[in-house]
Amino acid sequence: MSPHRPEGALEEMDDMGAALRGLRRLAEQTPPSRERFADLLRGLSILAVVLGHWLVTVVGYDEHSELVGRSALPDLPWAHPLTWLFQVVPVFCFVGGYANAVSLTRHRDRGGDAAGWLVNRSGRLLRPTTALILVMAGGAFAAHLLGADPARVRLVVWFASIPLWFLVVYLVLVVLTPLMYALHLRYGLWVPPALVCLVALGDVARLLGAPSLSLGNYLFGWLAVYQMGFAWRDGLLPARPRVAAPLLLGGVGALLLFTLAGPYPVSMLNVPGERLHNMSPPSLALLAVASAQIGAVLLLRDRAARWLRGTRPWTVVVAVNTVILTIFLWHVTAAVLVVFALHLAGVLPVYAAGSAGWLAWRIPLLLLCGLALAPLVAVFGRIEVRGARRAVADAPGTVAPSARCPGQRAPAAPPTTRLGLALVARPVARLGLALAAHPVARLGVALAGFAGVVVALLDNSLLPSTAPAVLGLPTPALVTYLAGAAILRLLRSASPGDVARRSPAGSRPR
Repeated sequence: MSPHRPEGALEEMDDMGAALRGLRRLAEQTPPSRERFADLLRGLSILAVVLGHWLVTVVGYDEHSELVGRSALPDLPWAHPLTWLFQVVPVFCFVGGYANAVSLTRHRDRGGDAAGWLVNRSGRLLRPTTALILVMAGGAFAAHLLGADPARVRLVVWFASIPLWFLVVYLVLVVLTPLMYALHLRYGLWVPPALVCLVALGDVARLLGAPSLSLGNYLFGWLAVYQMGFAWRDGLLPARPRVAAPLLLGGVGALLLFTLAGPYPVSMLNVPGERLHNMSPPSLALLAVASAQIGAVLLLRDRAARWLRGTRPWTVVVAVNTVILTIFLWHVTAAVLVVFALHLAGVLPVYAAGSAGWLAWRIPLLLLCGLALAPLVAVFGRIEVRGARRAVADAPGTVAPSARCPGQRAPAAPPTTRLGLALVARPVARLGLALAAHPVARLGVALAGFAGVVVALLDNSLLPSTAPAVLGLPTPALVTYLAGAAILRLLRSASPGDVARRSPAGSRPR
């Protein structure tokens, strides 16, 4: 090995070593009470979504030699039953319910309120999301300045923003957590069946030709699974065969009945041309899959928990969960970059979906997409790591490592930048502290911030994929999103604890 290795390479190796040591230290410091299996399930469910998107995509050229992409599922009927295993969004919702129930309970045990919990949760979700949105908007505007077709730019952004549709659902679940957990504490396991009945009514409406009456299933379906996570957390769904086996066998039986004898399609992912879709909105068939998956999770829990006590597997889980949202948000962008690079090089393989060539191309495609995703995670994952460090330490569904490696010093900002931040930060901090002193007002403002973010992301999802957009995203939606995110950022800038510390000693709340 050469003694004259470049200084940059040595620094990079030092940073990598420090990062690995930091991850190992985090793994070793994990409290015994943590439900490690929940972290494993979260990571596996997101990675399954990523791999699924990469695997089932067909890319080719239209009659105008323009790049086009679509799902391969319409051409692969033999793969439809496989979606019963790989449609893992219910597992993510189940784990999300568990994690948010623990986090909310601990937050309240420490004297916090619903508003404070919502504001803290927003940080981990919105910082990485805002980075993606700003990069997409900036890239689209740069393409516009270079004379690109706004419709084609919108199509690229539409593909890259596909992960945002589920973020809309999850943000709504987060906002409803204090209310739904209160219902859980009062009514327990009666809540999920009630929500399932509402889903059934929505499905009947779809079958009778009134699909607009089933829109509530987007909420009721995912809430039913989310509530089951509450039950797991509170011990109402123990990891025992007498509980897990009925869920697993009952879910499989109901699924076979719904899809073979009933009106529901076999695929748990949307397939164009089907009379019903199981995913959009969630159907009874999808809830049957969720029941079977929850049963399987409970059956595997004890064995997985013993395995996760090992330092190596748990360190891997910690590392993945540290940047899991970044992986999810940027995985479609990575695929777009791979396809565009191959297109520019003139070597993009084009095969019919399901053909031998198409199947063989899956392996190198996965490798290329993984290679493209790695630098994106390396760059933008730091935002998620920094957000985790600032988040509430009691969040059980997240791993909160230090934003920097041990020994790594934060870069100093230029004096003019520090002066500008000081001039802006002081009035902003005062406003944040004023809101923190009034819990009801703080809750209302927090809900307004969440509403702005959700409406904006939903607006982007509903805009047609080829509708011309200079910024790639609807301009009103972009403005609304940034306003909502800014409101939540303002609220995070000052907590009720800050108010107590800055108040006179005699006026501090007891």
